[in-house]
Amino acid sequence: MALLRLRQPAVAAPADRSFWLQDIAAAPATTPLAGRIRADVAIVGGGYTGLWTALRIRELAPDKRVVVLEADLCGSGASGRNGGQVHSWYAELDRLSAVVGLEEGRQLCADTVDAIAELEALQRSGTVDMDLRLNGWMWTASSVAQEGAWDRAARMTREAGADRFRTLSAEEIARRTGSGASYAGIVEDRAGTVHPAKLARGLRDLAIARGVIIHERSPVLDIRPGPVVTLRTASGELQAEKVVLAANAWLSALPELRRHLYVVDSQVVATAPVPDRLDQLGWEEGISICDSQQQVLYYQRTLSGRVVFGRGSGNVAFRGDFGPDFNRSPEHGRNNVRELHRVYPALSDAPIEYDWSGPIDCVPEHVPVFDRLAGHPNIVFGMGFNGTGIAQTPVAGRILASLALERQDRWSGSGLVGLARRASLPPEPFRFVGAKLVRSAVRRKNDAEIRNETAPAWTRLALRLMPGSSEH
Repeated sequence: MALLRLRQPAVAAPADRSFWLQDIAAAPATTPLAGRIRADVAIVGGGYTGLWTALRIRELAPDKRVVVLEADLCGSGASGRNGGQVHSWYAELDRLSAVVGLEEGRQLCADTVDAIAELEALQRSGTVDMDLRLNGWMWTASSVAQEGAWDRAARMTREAGADRFRTLSAEEIARRTGSGASYAGIVEDRAGTVHPAKLARGLRDLAIARGVIIHERSPVLDIRPGPVVTLRTASGELQAEKVVLAANAWLSALPELRRHLYVVDSQVVATAPVPDRLDQLGWEEGISICDSQQQVLYYQRTLSGRVVFGRGSGNVAFRGDFGPDFNRSPEHGRNNVRELHRVYPALSDAPIEYDWSGPIDCVPEHVPVFDRLAGHPNIVFGMGFNGTGIAQTPVAGRILASLALERQDRWSGSGLVGLARRASLPPEPFRFVGAKLVRSAVRRKNDAEIRNETAPAWTRLALRLMPGSSEH
């Protein structure tokens, strides 16, 4: 059978890693794969998805030998570069239901509520120190065009009988965030923030403690399918009866998956610690905040009093192939800094000490997809988290574990399973050219709407090229 060749990562230089990854104390990496070994289940990718899958498999089948191959360090991909926002899937109940139906959509949302409780239990017990703070997740508007972006999801949540959101007043937003930029919105009170790299490191250590074998700095070069699959690295081979591909945006290397997957980057900056100034603003610790732009802003106050401020850039990788610019942009977060100063003008002189980027695996429906590779029933994958994963990957791990173990249950039977039912994207170079047009249009639209102006008609027309797009 033909080899499946995986794309090799451009490992970030130490200074280009996220604040989160630089903030945690250095720990020895696990040994790279060497020689030839066997496993019952091999997992490619040591981020949240891969680690949760490993833990779920050990729960269901403790006799199975599970081996994780991670190209760099566990959490060095999207899991350690994100904004650290934790919220349930109820914010996307409308999108979920469009794929899986209303009944399962409601159940999956409830599953993510359980996942948040699971994270809380892991921290409370001392099992994983992740700086979890459930002080709320705010979904807000900072312009007329953004108002009510949450209405459909909030209405569907109420109709499901779930008490997850309440309406915010402008006064509460200003009082708790220290900013008047956003003036309307909703809050999910049992949500908040984590330290993403601490969570990834903690899951790694928990998996090892529960018998999972992890080889870091072991990028998979290629995979030879068959009844027994062979995964080859630079210094070894791993043979396994089942394989789980949990490599996030790097799965775009496979043409079968790239037809449904596009890769964009998100850029994040972190200020120096300024806790006294944040206290003066009244910014409450632990709240995560989003606005409703298409290039959404997301931000939090860390325990040390830094501001972590992220924004989707709209940069798209040609053929899903991305390099060092997706670790740290040559722009060094310039647009983030501009928006930070708009939202928090009192912090315009706060030093920016970190800036970084990260790839996001996106699918047109904006909810993940799981399945087996065509013709290879013992190779399963999960992708398309669209930047929302901390409370969602514990659920993804259950789906992937059931698929890998060939269990017949609600997880393997989920409506999220099935690539053939998902939309395909245009071929290159049309996809890339269209993405460039969309990126320019989105920026113009965002800038106009922040000024409460209407974007030109041609700009709004160009936005229709965006996969799964809908104007606010």
